[in-house]
Amino acid sequence: MKVLVVNNAVPFIRGGAEELADHLVRQLNATAGVQSELLRIPFKWDPAERLIDEMLICRQLRLYNVDRVIGLKFPAYLIPHPNKVLWLLHQFRQAYDLHEPGRGYLGDARGGVIRQAIEVADNRCFAGCAAVYVNSPVTQARMKRFNGTDSKVLYPPLNDAELFTGGDYGGYIFAGGRVAQGKRQHLLVEAMAEVRSNVRLVIAGPPESEDYVGILASLIERHNLSDRVELRLGFHPREDIAAWVNGARACAYIPYDEDSLGYVAMEAAAAGKAILTTDDAGGLLEIVGADTGVVVAPNPKAIAAGLEHLVSDIGRARALGEAARATWQEKGIVWDHVIAALLA
Repeated sequence: MKVLVVNNAVPFIRGGAEELADHLVRQLNATAGVQSELLRIPFKWDPAERLIDEMLICRQLRLYNVDRVIGLKFPAYLIPHPNKVLWLLHQFRQAYDLHEPGRGYLGDARGGVIRQAIEVADNRCFAGCAAVYVNSPVTQARMKRFNGTDSKVLYPPLNDAELFTGGDYGGYIFAGGRVAQGKRQHLLVEAMAEVRSNVRLVIAGPPESEDYVGILASLIERHNLSDRVELRLGFHPREDIAAWVNGARACAYIPYDEDSLGYVAMEAAAAGKAILTTDDAGGLLEIVGADTGVVVAPNPKAIAAGLEHLVSDIGRARALGEAARATWQEKGIVWDHVIAALLA
């Protein structure tokens, strides 16, 4: 069976979805009787009018010599194929849930037309799929609410669990993942100005924009945190990310309404590290709670108090981390199950 995985591609932007796509292809190629490749479609969403062209490009593409298509993200999953399975990581949220609280950018009359076009294209695509899977109950609920589409949850496994074995409980909090406004690392930096314990914050990952890097740098300078907050921006080898996680006192990840469990939280839990997140973090809250970490309000003072709670007692951090590991292991999320579902 020849299986083509399709995903969008924003040049020089890489996060969990890109890691997942690469590992999915690798796992498919390790399956007897399967050949797989990854097709990445360039994608640009600004200006908003460009979205119509992007959808049309994908819908006009034709695939040959392909037995099955696995679509991951908008608008790449719009590519037509008679045997297409959807593993939805997230829709174009600015047209759906992010539009409601004003976090999207499609609010004017023209934006209304674009949102409608996206919804129509999505509904047509979903109806034509042989199966529809999603990466979490959060994504499942959004799809049902906005599109009336039923789906099955198929959790993404940790890509390289063998690296996240745990280790010492060092004197730093690790905040990995893509560095972006929606991941809210700025709140962590502001919180560090309130933390009195002798602990450092290490932020490591590829930045989404130079503007956001400037915001973080400005906050570090304003609060005189250059000796307590370390920015390790860019792509890092997985071994380096694992080393930071394994040696941390705890990990922090505070995205707004994350679609899934989140690789940062999954990696931390696998390594036996307690996790700090916020009460609006979405999918993370499946594995992060009072027994496995700290959940606080999304403001610097509350985050600072949560960090103090984690770093002030190594025994507490160790106990919460071990509970996080047990919670993660109980879920039993493995690639064999994922591949079997996607190829059924």
